[in-house]
Amino acid sequence: MTTSSETELHQADGPRTSSRGARLALRGAVLGRPGAPTLTGVDVDVPPGGILTVVGPSGCGKSTLLRTLAGLLPPLAGTAEQDGRRIEGPGADRALVFQEDALLPWRSLRANVELPLAIQGLSRVDRREQAATWLDRVKLSAHARQLPHRVSGGQRQRAQLARALAARPRAVLMDEPFGALDAQTRAGMQDLLVEVLHGTGATVVFVTHDVDEALFLGDRVALLGSGRLTAVRDVPRPRDRAAHDDPTRVALRRDVLTSLST
Repeated sequence: MTTSSETELHQADGPRTSSRGARLALRGAVLGRPGAPTLTGVDVDVPPGGILTVVGPSGCGKSTLLRTLAGLLPPLAGTAEQDGRRIEGPGADRALVFQEDALLPWRSLRANVELPLAIQGLSRVDRREQAATWLDRVKLSAHARQLPHRVSGGQRQRAQLARALAARPRAVLMDEPFGALDAQTRAGMQDLLVEVLHGTGATVVFVTHDVDEALFLGDRVALLGSGRLTAVRDVPRPRDRAAHDDPTRVALRRDVLTSLST
């Protein structure tokens, strides 16, 4: 729950997330649906403010893992935790971003970004001001009045990102959000994500099938396969485009690709 002092701070300082991200963890978790487990014995810990990317072949349980952390799917065994407490269901401080933009088609981009702020009880003036600031941060100010179907896929994803972060979540859970974009737009969205996350303190879990995307964005990369979490590896020089040819990054990329092919 947002206290009155927190709301006043938020209104005074403009749109930003909490200065401290959430610690997310799965401990001895069995994930999936009753009678149909997808992943077993999953142990992973994402520290506050960290970015964990998750890769694996199609159908390996990447989205199941994300939805469990979101509170949409309870673990079949073990626990899903936030800050050491069991996750019992969805929470306002954990935002979900999907491959499909999930914008409300009858609301303008600005009105979509305003929606979580309205739910938080901010005044119309405050939420309009903050939505305008976020739209500027994702370079959509000129399109604020447009309906979603009147803008490109990349622009809709930028609006979805602005809507997710405007609510000041402590964790952002992203399910292949750039998977439908062309290569150039996708690279631009990766850079934009890094830019707009800067200073928010939010913890991020980012599911992708693209190994290069995983190694660019993540502090660590989790590898899924054969019904389990096979490894969690530290990424050298994350979010550094110049690190693509770094020998340690090249070696890690080779190891990840080998893991995915076995």
